[in-house]
Amino acid sequence: MTRREKILQYLQSHSGTASTGLTTNEIAQALGILRSNVSKELNNLVRQQLVYKLKGRPVHYLPVTATKAVANTTMADHPQLEQAPTIGFAGQAKINSFPTTEYDNRNVFDKMVGSHASLKSQVEQAKAALLYPPHGLNTLIIGPTGSGKTYFANTMYRFARAEGLIKDQEFATFNCADYAHNPQLLMSHLFGYVKGAFTGADEDKPGLIEQAAGGILFLDEVHRLPPEGQEMIFYFMDHGTYNRLGETAKTHHADVRLICATTENPESALLQTFVRRIPILIQLPPFNQRTPKEKLQLLEQLLTLEANRIHKNIRLNEDVVQALLGSVTYGNVGQLKSNIQLVCAQGFLNSIQDENEIILKFEQLPTNIKDGLSNLAGNREELGKLTRLLEPTMLIKPDAQRDVPQIDSYELPYNLYEVIGDKAALLKDEGLDQATINNFIMTDINLHLKSFYHQGQFNKAEDRLNEIVDQEIIDLTKQIQHFLRQQQYPVRENFIYAMSLHISSFIKRVQAGKPLREVSANLISLVHDYPAELKMAGQVKELIGKHYHIPIPESEVYYLAVLLASLQLAPKTGKVGIVVAAHGKSTATSMSQVVSQLLSVNNIAAFDMPLEMSPKSALLGIAQQVKKVDQGNGVLLLVDMGSLSTFSEKLTDMTNIQVKTIDMVTTAMVLEAARKTALIDSDLQTVSHELHEFDGYSRTPSGYENTPSVTETANETATDQRHKAIVAICSTGQGTAQKIKNMLDKLLIDNLIEDVSVIPISIVNMKERLKQIQQEYQIIATTGVTKPDIAAPFISLESLLQGGSEAFINMIDQLSGEDQSALMMLEDSPQVAEQLAEKYLGQYFTFINPAKIIKVLDSYCDFIERRQQLTLKNSFKLSLIMHLAGAIERCLTHSQMHVEQKQIAKLQNNQLFQIITQANDILRETLNLSLTAAETYYIYQLIDTEIQK
Repeated sequence: MTRREKILQYLQSHSGTASTGLTTNEIAQALGILRSNVSKELNNLVRQQLVYKLKGRPVHYLPVTATKAVANTTMADHPQLEQAPTIGFAGQAKINSFPTTEYDNRNVFDKMVGSHASLKSQVEQAKAALLYPPHGLNTLIIGPTGSGKTYFANTMYRFARAEGLIKDQEFATFNCADYAHNPQLLMSHLFGYVKGAFTGADEDKPGLIEQAAGGILFLDEVHRLPPEGQEMIFYFMDHGTYNRLGETAKTHHADVRLICATTENPESALLQTFVRRIPILIQLPPFNQRTPKEKLQLLEQLLTLEANRIHKNIRLNEDVVQALLGSVTYGNVGQLKSNIQLVCAQGFLNSIQDENEIILKFEQLPTNIKDGLSNLAGNREELGKLTRLLEPTMLIKPDAQRDVPQIDSYELPYNLYEVIGDKAALLKDEGLDQATINNFIMTDINLHLKSFYHQGQFNKAEDRLNEIVDQEIIDLTKQIQHFLRQQQYPVRENFIYAMSLHISSFIKRVQAGKPLREVSANLISLVHDYPAELKMAGQVKELIGKHYHIPIPESEVYYLAVLLASLQLAPKTGKVGIVVAAHGKSTATSMSQVVSQLLSVNNIAAFDMPLEMSPKSALLGIAQQVKKVDQGNGVLLLVDMGSLSTFSEKLTDMTNIQVKTIDMVTTAMVLEAARKTALIDSDLQTVSHELHEFDGYSRTPSGYENTPSVTETANETATDQRHKAIVAICSTGQGTAQKIKNMLDKLLIDNLIEDVSVIPISIVNMKERLKQIQQEYQIIATTGVTKPDIAAPFISLESLLQGGSEAFINMIDQLSGEDQSALMMLEDSPQVAEQLAEKYLGQYFTFINPAKIIKVLDSYCDFIERRQQLTLKNSFKLSLIMHLAGAIERCLTHSQMHVEQKQIAKLQNNQLFQIITQANDILRETLNLSLTAAETYYIYQLIDTEIQK
């Protein structure tokens, strides 16, 4: 019998039905076991819910069997009984022999983690605000991103309903960020409108204020309200009356309690006239100020939420628990929830065959979450407290009765695990291996959860910014941002980063006694094209001078204006569009639907071409799809055969949208195109180039394992001889750009990249300067305050500061020039061209033997070259061979192409058409198959287009 079993048996035999229980000392003396060991085993028994702990000193313990006599009573009837800790460990199960009723709504705050510890004063404030006669007090909840402001507001609402303070109606919420720069739309949503108030107002419509009458309205991100919006709200707070938009004669009254929330300092982010009307300010603590016990309780609550969705147990060891808790670096409870969703989704995917349990393993965690273990180890005191609360294994079971917060900003509107299961099945049907399936689904999961990280980015970015800029400057920049918004001047999210660096550079220059920057004629000419920015720059100059008590030269106004103008330029961050065009009634649609389901992308469209459709009709239809998906960054046209590649230039001329075509489209290629355009800020040129080199997923055709790759062959010869460079762009090319250069120089050195230079330039005459640089350097990437119009990947300044340095370095590593070298070698080496052709034939076609057919198709190309007296580029010859292989496979499967007879008749006397017809005899003699006139027509179109170039 184990020591634990002895203790439990002794408790059961000596407690009977009494409710007094036994103390640790009494058991230790009776059994002759050390008191510390008895205490440890009793706590384990409590966690297993085999023993109950009674409140008081000394603590008494009562076995579950002793509670049989009172099994039908509630916890409220026996307040001396203390529930087992809410941390779930291996072996824990819900004990139903001593049932506990769900807390009633009047005690909703008691269910909140920390309500009697770190949130005790906040809970008292909330209750006071709600209970204050006659109609309560308006409240402002302040807290960092992810600290639980929405959940806290929802708990206040539930408490008010339970106390009968408000009507029985839904919790009304309004996110002020959605209408931050449109006061009229804001007013219509909040207060409603009357028929005819604006175009499209066909009937009277009540607003949120009217719908929330008698209840509570929650205004989230209230700091995003423009001054006019804040004035509308505080007028309503003062008078309780309002008018609908477009209404003048009639006044409405509503009794609505307001709960507002913000992540900002209300003294600087809100009008003081607004703040004065909110008497209760509730400050929520960040995650790192919660107690270790609270952190574990929050972890268990969030894991329970996932277990309820999966309907499986979740098992994790001590290292995973610590890694998850330590991974919360900037996003508080919201970040913890997002990380838990990510690792549970990964665990679900890895344990998809297990119907009962998923296991979260440390070695399978993403790197950023693994790092949480070392983050936690850096705080020995915190780690020590946490370790004392942990067991080697934690087991979370689905528990619908447990109070788990369902309403917050980080809740997905669907069951992620059902989506994973469906997509895994789809991918499996596509024939992909398990590793590729996992890769795609984890990419998808990251896309779904990306919204949280975007919301929480600035806190992390500000930490990075602090490394190179004083906090005083960041605070001043925030004041400038607030001032500009008050002036109704729109500012983008990257304003804080760029302006802080600009001010820092200027102040350091003044402090060092360096000469002031001169204003060139080009700069003056540029600035006068932006009068609004010039006006705002003058006011920003006054704010900086007032703050530092120094005179700011007029020349600085021009540099500030250039910075403001560059920040206002429309960001070229739209995705590259994708159009899939293929012959057949649903070929293109099927591929697009599979990819859209798997990656949830919105930049893809399909165009199906029935066999009887004319090329002109196809061109017009594809043009419409190109316009539909264009987001300002060009469109990639993926087609099923080379003949459609002739549409590129025509589409560009028709639509004024840059179009690039890739033929021999497969579902795998569409997947890769969607993945690259969704995850990488690449231009059309970069995506197109990478897809030309795409070889499929985890599929090595038999017989080619030992064949030297094109890249290997290319590496043996010279590459682009120009030095590689990264260009850093700012308004002047000195301050901010120089700081970026210093940061990147350090990154490159730390990562042992020695052959890349960083060149800072100004936005003034940027195009001319870039052309000069390109004569001497191969520009492999750009960064800074604006994206230049060149074919090189760009990472924005804010992304770089928000932790994008690792992705940036990975990108630099990949841009090593090998792909360019391979393309150069393709033209110089027939052997390389033949290797590629044979490789692609084996990869993309089912009914042909690459080794046997490659010589035949090569002879076909040679025949046309000799008879037409032309020299085909190896890259085009490769395309022609792939097209011919497609024609042969269509002939074998009886699915040949069709074209209008009059189109063929026009070419009967054409010399090239006749030569191609003669070349077809090679296929008939060697392969015993004949190509139709339609197939010959498309081969002619392909070759003729190449000749015309």
